[in-house]
Amino acid sequence: MKVAIIGSGGREHSICYKLKQSKNLKKLVCIPGNAGTAQICENLNVDISNFNQLYDELKKNEIDIVIVGPEVPLVEGIKDFLEEKSIKVFGPSKKASQLEGSKLFLKNFCSEFKIPSARFQEVKNLSEASNCIDKFGLPIVVKSDGLAAGKGVTICNKKEEALNDVKAIFSGKFKSSKKVILEEFLKGEEASYFVITDGEDFLPIGTAQDHKRIFENDVGPNTGGMGAYSPSYLITDDIESKIINRIIKPTLAGMKKIGSPFSGILYAGLMINNGDPKLIEYNIRFGDPECQILMMRMKSDFLEIVINTIEKNLKNKKIEWYDYPGITIVASNKGYPGHYDKSKVIKNLNKIDQNENIQIFHAGTSNVNGEIIAIGGRVLNSTVTNKSLKIARDEALRALDKLEWENKYYRRDIGWRVIK
Repeated sequence: MKVAIIGSGGREHSICYKLKQSKNLKKLVCIPGNAGTAQICENLNVDISNFNQLYDELKKNEIDIVIVGPEVPLVEGIKDFLEEKSIKVFGPSKKASQLEGSKLFLKNFCSEFKIPSARFQEVKNLSEASNCIDKFGLPIVVKSDGLAAGKGVTICNKKEEALNDVKAIFSGKFKSSKKVILEEFLKGEEASYFVITDGEDFLPIGTAQDHKRIFENDVGPNTGGMGAYSPSYLITDDIESKIINRIIKPTLAGMKKIGSPFSGILYAGLMINNGDPKLIEYNIRFGDPECQILMMRMKSDFLEIVINTIEKNLKNKKIEWYDYPGITIVASNKGYPGHYDKSKVIKNLNKIDQNENIQIFHAGTSNVNGEIIAIGGRVLNSTVTNKSLKIARDEALRALDKLEWENKYYRRDIGWRVIK
C-alpha cells in the first residue's frame, strides 16, 4: 500500500512511526509534515486546504490510501472530494464531521438521541446570555459553535467575564462562527475514549488522560494539550460499559439514522463523576497528544486496521496492546498558547537514545540548513512506555532536559493525579 498522511503535528509523526512498522506498507508520504516526519518518510510541501493541488500530488505519487490527521480538512469535506476521484480516505464524511465541526449540531444531536451531556442553550444576544448564566449558575462554559483551534471554549467564574467572551464571539473573534452556546459546568475528572468504526461495527482503540492547561497542577489557559498518559485509570470496566452503551452505540446508531454513518476515529471527551460518564465533546480524529502514546502502546498493525475500516471489515477483529502504560510530555515554545518566538534552534536531539520504548515526536519543527528550528506553539513530544507511569515520566523528562533550546517549556507533572 502507498499511503499519505495529512498533517504536520506530533499526532501525524506518531502515525507515520507506527505505519512504518507495517508489512503492508510500500510507500509513505506526509503532507506537509515536519522535521521529524522528514527523517522517516517523504514530506510533500502542499497546501492541504487546496484540494485540487492535493489530488494532483496524490495521483503523481500513486497513493492508495489517505489518512487525515487534523480536523479542518475533514470538516471541509476532503473525504467526499477525494473519494469522488477514487482515492480511499480514512476519516469521516463532511456531514459526519459536524460532530466536531459544529458544537450546536452535537448538542442538538445529543438531545435527540438521549446521549448524556451538559445542559446547554444557544444564545443570540447578551440579554439571553445574561439570563442563561443566572439559570445555569457559575462557573459556566462559553463555546463558539465552529472550529477554533482549541481556543473556542472558556470556563468562566464571573458573569462579566462570560459576557465579555460571548460579546467577542458575536463580534467575530473566530472566523468559523458567530454562534454562541452556553453550557452548565460539569464536575468530575476528564478522560478520553477512542473507538475506530467502519460505520457498522466499532473497536475500542484505547483510553488516555489529557492535560489541557498550560501550567502545572492544571492551572492557566487551555492549550491543545501539554501531555497525556494511557491507559486512563479512571475508566474501569464498569465505566467503559456505560460509555459504550450510553454514548458510543447511540451516537453511531444516530449518525446512521440521519443518513451520515460515521467512519474513522471517534474520540469522546468525557467528564466522569461518581462513576457516571457524560459527553463533553466529540473529536472526529485522534487527539494530539493522546495519539502519540496510543501509537506507542499499540501492538497491532495499524495500517491493517485502517484497511479493514475502509473496507467495512471490522467485525470480529481485535486490537492488541503492549502491557506497559505510557506517557507523553509536550515541549512548547515559551509563551504558548499566547505569543511566542519562532526562531530558536533545538540542539542535542541526537543525544536522546530512541527505541521502541522512547520516541521524540516532532510537531512545530522545521529543518533549516541542517538545524532543527522550533516554529510552532507545541514543538516536541517526549513519549515513553515503561512498567510504571512514574518511571515513564522520569525518562520522558530526562530526554527533554537534555535539549539545548533557549525557549523550551514543559510541565513536569503530567499524570500528577495518579503518580503519587
